[in-house]
Amino acid sequence: MSIIHEKISQTDRLVSLFEQNKEILNQGSSPILNRIREVSVKRFAQIGIPDFKYEDYKYTNLKPAFEKSYRQELVRESGLINLNEVFKCNIPQLDTHLVFLVNGWFYSGNNPAAALPKGVVLGSLEQIANEQPELLQNYLNRQAGLSNDPMVALNTAFAKDGFFIHIPKGAVIEKPIQIINLLSSDDNLMATQRNLIVAEAGSQVKVLVCDHTLTSASFLYNSVSEVFVGEDALVDVYTIQNHHNQSTTINSSFYRLQRNSNLVTGTVSLHGGLIRNNLKVTFNGDHSEANVNGISFTDKKQHVDNFTMIEHAMPNCLSNQIYKNILDDESTGAFAGRIHVARDAQQTNAFQRNNNVLLSDKARMQTKPQLIIDADDVKCSHGATVGQINEEALFFLRARGIGEKEARMMLMNAFAREVVQKIGIEPLRDRIDELIEKRLKGEISRCHDCDYQCNC
Repeated sequence: MSIIHEKISQTDRLVSLFEQNKEILNQGSSPILNRIREVSVKRFAQIGIPDFKYEDYKYTNLKPAFEKSYRQELVRESGLINLNEVFKCNIPQLDTHLVFLVNGWFYSGNNPAAALPKGVVLGSLEQIANEQPELLQNYLNRQAGLSNDPMVALNTAFAKDGFFIHIPKGAVIEKPIQIINLLSSDDNLMATQRNLIVAEAGSQVKVLVCDHTLTSASFLYNSVSEVFVGEDALVDVYTIQNHHNQSTTINSSFYRLQRNSNLVTGTVSLHGGLIRNNLKVTFNGDHSEANVNGISFTDKKQHVDNFTMIEHAMPNCLSNQIYKNILDDESTGAFAGRIHVARDAQQTNAFQRNNNVLLSDKARMQTKPQLIIDADDVKCSHGATVGQINEEALFFLRARGIGEKEARMMLMNAFAREVVQKIGIEPLRDRIDELIEKRLKGEISRCHDCDYQCNC
């Protein structure tokens, strides 16, 4: 265990923490993880913690989030909580392969292997990197390592564990894999998590990632995931973010698609003081498709920033992005979506849309859709809207005897439904509809039967 102290710059503090604990970080970790730590911390030190001056973070200043003192778990801590007693997550009719992670560490009580198809590997990234390094060596950091994002470099320097999923060629996982990431600490905690999903040719999998805080301490959660979608593979990844408002979430996801593959992603941001989602999709094979969706609900002084980058490097591919935000009180939001169509990526179809509704005069939204097209035979479009509730639609409902509050709820639910309906797991769609309704009513929304009464 180590404490991050104040009085020096946030960047220098983290670099110093790394230098003082290199042996602890390397201890017990595979060379696959350790070989990239030093170069990553140097890359982080060159740029530092980003603020408004850093172009890709021009709408989000992370420096205040790092000013607090945080404890870091540099080694696995046992006996934190008994998940079987305190967390009984239940989405009605949702049948999943369920695993837990606590503070970025794969929970030792997980035992999903018995119920999974033969050849599928699901477990601790740290453990599998040590025991079966050949499964990771061609994939780990192959995408994230190309990023110039200092938060990704910081993750790579400090990451010890996370989850790893390997689906062999032709394997089909009928039930979704549900990953529940829990943050639990009596004092402020900085958690680092590294995840890797490899779906080989012809495989199929749906992954649901749920983020929750269990205690009222302040958390800084830095997670990086790399996902490889093999030829003819079908992969869905859905993320539900439900941290309390004293938390900062930095979530970076990298997807690489091979020929004739299909990817669906969806991010639902329900709660979280500051959330920054980075998403990059690279088309590495022709005739592949990616549908990228997101929706957020903010109030009080929350801030949600979605940054996406779609790299069309091969011809005959399709990408479709829809991001929506509903902002209330003094909350703020940002969306920056960048589509790059390379010179040889002819017959590309790429579409991007960002729609936002402000429920108060003090809410603010920044949006910046971008197209960079180097090919000439393409169909591409982008657009963004920022406005308030449609007064004509509101009048139409009220004229039919519906109260103002109920009418506003109906319009907001209709606005969100376009994104929610793209979730490919029906029981999850129904549950998200319930959570959205509670969220719009200002109710605390948490999983059924959670014994922790955390403040959202």
